Amino acid sequence: MVTFLLKNWIQMAGMAAPGKMTLSSSQQQGLIFGGAFLVAGIVLSTMVFPFWHLIREDVFEDTVILSNDNGTCYVETVDSVPKIIENCELNAGDDVTIKFGEDLAWATIVTP
Repeated sequence: MVTFLLKNWIQMAGMAAPGKMTLSSSQQQGLIFGGAFLVAGIVLSTMVFPFWHLIREDVFEDTVILSNDNGTCYVETVDSVPKIIENCELNAGDDVTIKFGEDLAWATIVTP
């Protein structure tokens, strides 16, 4: 194994003059493709799909518990997305203030 690696290193050293490095056409094409791929990734991540779209704004809303199903409460909100509240000890009809991410289906009860 060491002999094979040493032989390849000697062959590579003989291909390039000291201080100069030349790339074959396939290596140049690979470098161009890699650079174009990197530029496309940067453009897509910053212009098309910005990171801050993943971070949702917290919404606070006063609402009424619709039902309690063994510790899981359900409420209706202004955005028309039913919210699920886990570990809920309240009864149907109780007024609560909840916090949820915009357009998400789960919420938490906020105590004043």
